[in-house]
Amino acid sequence: MQADTRLKHELCNCLALRQAARHVTQFYDHFLAATGLRTTQFSILAKLRRLGPMTISALAADLVMDRTTLGRNLQPLEREGLVAVVQGRADRRSREIRLTDAGAERLRTEGWVKAQAGFEAAFGKQRSAELRAMLHAVAASELERAAPDARR
Repeated sequence: MQADTRLKHELCNCLALRQAARHVTQFYDHFLAATGLRTTQFSILAKLRRLGPMTISALAADLVMDRTTLGRNLQPLEREGLVAVVQGRADRRSREIRLTDAGAERLRTEGWVKAQAGFEAAFGKQRSAELRAMLHAVAASELERAAPDARR
């Protein structure tokens, strides 16, 4: 029975994804340490640079992150002046997150480029591209449709 349970855990997609995510995050964090940013914070800044100002809800949805977790990650970025939280343009009741000049400057680092190159050197350029495509597909999938209705 114990061996069956162990085998089932080894086949768990969620566990495998989380372990891989932690492993890769630690790798990238090592290269980003000189910037004072963690991988999640770097990703937030990079997303804002690419897409421009966004509401907190839109940014959270785009990052596949809940608003509370995003808020905790935004606090140090705002404190350091890397992002600004401003009144929304379309809806004055909403708040937008904007990348500041200081935030854009912090993104100018060789750390991420070195981490990316190191990952691709270890994992292979083609396999890395295939992995990204597969992970983007997983993130875009509608897994909630396969989940039981939580209201029952």
